[in-house]
Amino acid sequence: MTITTPAGAGTGGARRLPASGELPDRLGRPMRDLRISITDRCNFRCVYCMPKAVFGRDYAFLDRDELLSFDEIVRIARVAAAHGVEKLRLTGGEPLLRRGVEELVARLAELRTPDGRPLELALTTNGAALAVKARALRDAGLSRVTVSLDSLDDAKFQEMNDVRFPVARVLAGIDAAHEAGLGPIKLNMVVKRGLNDDEVVAMARHFKGTPYTLRFIEYMDVGTSNGWDLAEVVPSAEIVERIGAELPLVAIGRSAPGETAARWRYADGEGEIGVISSVTNAFCGTCNRARISTEGRLFTCLFASEGHDLRALLRGGADDAELARAMGAIWGARDDRYSELRATLTPELRAARPKIEMSYIGG
Repeated sequence: MTITTPAGAGTGGARRLPASGELPDRLGRPMRDLRISITDRCNFRCVYCMPKAVFGRDYAFLDRDELLSFDEIVRIARVAAAHGVEKLRLTGGEPLLRRGVEELVARLAELRTPDGRPLELALTTNGAALAVKARALRDAGLSRVTVSLDSLDDAKFQEMNDVRFPVARVLAGIDAAHEAGLGPIKLNMVVKRGLNDDEVVAMARHFKGTPYTLRFIEYMDVGTSNGWDLAEVVPSAEIVERIGAELPLVAIGRSAPGETAARWRYADGEGEIGVISSVTNAFCGTCNRARISTEGRLFTCLFASEGHDLRALLRGGADDAELARAMGAIWGARDDRYSELRATLTPELRAARPKIEMSYIGG
């Protein structure tokens, strides 16, 4: 794959990040949220993300020296924080597989915005190692976790993760994270028609009245390995209708600018749910997320075809000012809005358009 950086990104002629504050992209969207993939490996083989048919025993994952080091991750995050980023999220793969992740969390927790505020520091996980890691992560400075949980039925959960991992161990990890203070905890359920959509109401009922916020995510065409079919998408409106028919809901506002989930609270006050509708109700217009891949490529969209090589700058001796100029040029040129354009593409054009795998740049 060809990885490009805008012309002049490392020179004085590039569009610059200001000394402090934000730089909008071409559609006026600031960079507020930076998601950093710290490993391309995962111990699950979820059918919609890393199916065994593609990510089997012989799959060539990155060598250790290809990964960004902790020093390099902290440098990128520090520069981003100086220029508008307020939230960092560690992703993967499965980020808890990266050795020493607690050390990385502790170093990132020391970063501050230009006006002295700590960054929100979150992590997305499949929950397999949470029971063991939760306390150490919180002690290191992690703010909260989001856990992927696609089913409560153990047989179906094991079918979906395809490594026979029991759901009870993930639920125990979620409780351990709550007890450690890693909250509010969000639980993400990717809903795929014919696979787990029959559990939507059961999931809502199970977590209603708990400290956890359940979010339903439309099955997306991320990457090319999951065999995405529009017919397998359960629209968020249908999910809300199903739940609301049994557990009355009231619409409430989004929690923050750029937030992906539309929120609904239970009419009796016992918690809320969220729905993420990137297929049927795109939110590109407020997207403020950038993503760093495991080996240091900056992606400006989850559905991007190409990334921009920051690792080469880091390992080529660039100082923080040069790194800032490069990131400013990349973000300033951004005009991504794939989810809004998806409906205008024929199935053939969608299939032909190269996209990065979700496991490579995180969700």
